Formats: sequence, structure tokens, C-alpha cells
Amino acid sequence: MASLADRVRGNGRIAAGLLFNLLVSICIVFLNKWIYVHHGFPNMSLTLVHFVVTWLGLYICQKLDIFAPKSLPLSKLLLLALSFCGFVVFTNLSLQNNTIGTYQLAKAMTTPVIIAIQTFWYQKSFSVRIQLTLIPITVGVILNSYYDVKFHSLGLVFAALGVLVTSLYQVWVGAKQHELQVNSMQLLYYQAPMSSAMLLVAVPFFEPVFGEGGIFGPWSVSALLMVLLSGVIAFMVNLSIYWIIGNTSPVTYNMFGHFKFCITLCGGYILFKDPLSFNQGLGILCTLCGILAYTHFKLSEQEGSKSKLVQRP
Repeated sequence: MASLADRVRGNGRIAAGLLFNLLVSICIVFLNKWIYVHHGFPNMSLTLVHFVVTWLGLYICQKLDIFAPKSLPLSKLLLLALSFCGFVVFTNLSLQNNTIGTYQLAKAMTTPVIIAIQTFWYQKSFSVRIQLTLIPITVGVILNSYYDVKFHSLGLVFAALGVLVTSLYQVWVGAKQHELQVNSMQLLYYQAPMSSAMLLVAVPFFEPVFGEGGIFGPWSVSALLMVLLSGVIAFMVNLSIYWIIGNTSPVTYNMFGHFKFCITLCGGYILFKDPLSFNQGLGILCTLCGILAYTHFKLSEQEGSKSKLVQRP
């Protein structure tokens, strides 16, 4: 009976963790979009707030023994910290200049780009069925973008840059974690302050600092509170992802990601009244089918590799 009770409590914790991640992941997208649309807060300055809050949050976490920091050579993290700045800034610019549907679907192109990077630069091979899943993902994104009545060429440029830099960042994070033998929080503990310092230097060249539209400008109390809340929620997203990866299986994490993808798309069309044509809906469905197929094949191949390792004498 005790083991059953422990299992129920364990499942309850996992369900609560997944629900929390769902809420904060969706909330950060809608809240950032609201800040851009209704307050016009500058993009890089908002990203800087996110990085500083994440840095402070991680400092508190290590003081509470949630994770143990590991001494790392800063020179090996410079490129990673720079790509971290780029991926968050360009992703936020994509959100600012696109509908939530186009923003969310463009992010799906990260998978094909990562596969291309790993194939051409790291000589990693992928099965034919994995490669074939990239066709519906790409076709769906193109369909949605082409038929988006709020199509913005600058938004498309930011989305493309966001996908490219995000893909590079994800590949480099995996390589650095393996090279330095650290987990994501230990790596982020160093990345966040380095990226904050980089943005602190860059912001005055691209955005006003004081006066109208500047980070230290005459913002309303509600705008400042929303920006601060956005920073806290961004940190909560990172923290909850770290917890989910450590407490669930890859299948749970990936399938839950697809659920968030669908909820975010629907919420964008409802909250921001973004128009949705039949062809856009077809593009979304096409991309989702490709993502689900990719996840299924990738996880089955990983399970097959584990089984072979276990059977090997």
C-alpha cells in the first residue's frame, strides 16, 4: 500500500510539473506578444531583463542546493553565450513581427536545420525515414507563411535568423555539455551573466536607453510589472523544462511539447484575433504530422539502440 501511495504521489508531482510547464510556456509567448503590441517595450531590452532575472534565479537555486555549480573556463563559453543572445533576440523579434501562428510554426523548422548542420558539419548520418519527415514539416511551414494574410517580409527574415541561430545554439549546447560534463543548469549558470553583459554593451547601439521607448524611459507601472513578470516566467520555463527532463521519459517530454505547440497556436488565434485560412490550417496540420512522425521514428531508433547495448555481452 505504501508503494502504491508513493507511486500516486510521484505521478501527481509529474502531472503538476507538466501542468506548470504548460502554463508558463504558453504564458511567456502571450505575455511577450502583449508587451510588444500594447506597450512597445524594446526587444533587446526585454531579453536583457530575461537574462538578468534568469541569472538571479539560478543564483538562488544553487544557494538552495537545487543544483551544484561547476567551475568552467569562460573562454570556452563565449561563442555559446553569444549564440544564446542571438537565438533569444531573433526569436523574440520573430514573435514581435509575426502572428503567433507563423512564429510558432517557424520554430518547427529548427529540426530540419539541426539535421542539416549535423549532417554537413558533424558528418552525422540519419535514417531515410527521419529525413522523409522533414518534407511535411517544411511544406507545412511554407504553406502557412505563403497564405498568412498578415505576412511581413521583415518578420520572415527574423524568423529565419531565429531558426538558424537557435539550431546552432542547440547543437553547440549538446556538444558543450558532453565536452565539459555539465547539465543544462550548470551551463546556463555561466551563460546567463555572460549573455547579460554582452546585451548590456549592445543595447545602446540598437535601442534607446533613456527617454521615450528606452529601457529606463517613462514606462507605466503596469508595463514595468508585466516586463518583470515576463522575466520571472521566462526563468520558470527554463526551470520547469530542467525538472521535466530529469523526472520523465523522452516520450513524455516530446509529446507534451507537441501538446503545447497546438495549444499555443489555438490561443494565438483566439486572443489576438489572427485570421486563419483553410490553406494555413492545412499547413499547420502538415507540419504537426511531420513533427509527430519525426518524434516517433527518433524515439523508436533510440530505444532500438538501447536494446542492442543491453543485449551486447
